Amino acid sequence: MDWIRLPEAVPSFGAMMGWAPQPLPVLPLIGILLAAWYCWGVHRVTSSGREWPWTRTASFLFGCVLLILVTGLAIEGYGYELFSIWMFQHLTLSMAIPPLLVLGSPGLLLLRSTPHTGWGIPILKLALTALRSRTAKILLHPGVTIPLFLFSYYGIYLSPVFDLVASSWVGHTGLEIFFLATGVLFIVPVLSSGPLPVKQSNLGRCFDLFVEMPLHVFIGVILMMATTPLLSTFTNPPTSWNVDLMADQQMAGALAWSYGEPVALIIMVVFAMRWNRDESRTNAAVEKEVARDGDVDLEAYNEFLKTLPRR
Repeated sequence: MDWIRLPEAVPSFGAMMGWAPQPLPVLPLIGILLAAWYCWGVHRVTSSGREWPWTRTASFLFGCVLLILVTGLAIEGYGYELFSIWMFQHLTLSMAIPPLLVLGSPGLLLLRSTPHTGWGIPILKLALTALRSRTAKILLHPGVTIPLFLFSYYGIYLSPVFDLVASSWVGHTGLEIFFLATGVLFIVPVLSSGPLPVKQSNLGRCFDLFVEMPLHVFIGVILMMATTPLLSTFTNPPTSWNVDLMADQQMAGALAWSYGEPVALIIMVVFAMRWNRDESRTNAAVEKEVARDGDVDLEAYNEFLKTLPRR
């Protein structure tokens, strides 16, 4: 079996947008299965009389559609030969798709849609065990998620790792799965609204975002300023394509520099809205408690002042 199907047509927008999955379309199938499961879960929740926000459904399904398209269209084949196309796939898998999936709250949907009897019991037990495991705490800790996310750029492109694995179907697909996984691991502690083994404060989440945002774009500067091709994988495209290798690498760098900024801005806006909502809820709860029981802290402070000797 031929594991890789390379395109023959000269690269163009129309040629890349054609439906041309690889002989073993792992990631498109994952996207289809995730979308099918999510729709089933939403149906179970809503059919039982409970509400499920349509925004979560739209976000998750859009993420699944992006996953299917970026790995199922002919662009996947061009990604074996052109650095710019591969970089577009990398950025989409690591920066655009994960927030969409996480904002869909698939963990909450799993807990609400899975029956608490019969076949649902072992699934819920497995999910809760994995959530509370030490491994989950380690993987979702900022000391792991941020270095992993940055390694997916600097560690892979500025070392022999990429050239060693990317030319084969297994390595190429493995890198795509790695990019998707590291993107999910990074964004889950920041945007997830479900239960997590590691609960960060809003200030800590904000710090994680500001640490990552300026660091990942510098790989784009490195690629654009390089005077020779950094990766041998992309140095032998078909001669009929008439590809300028350095121009293609500079395009990859420009994508790395610019692609993530709008995405990061949207994430910051969503995060700020959630932070404001959390603060409003906390303040409302405090005001309600004060109205019911009085300001205990203020009263205690006043009593303390009364005990001080008068001058």
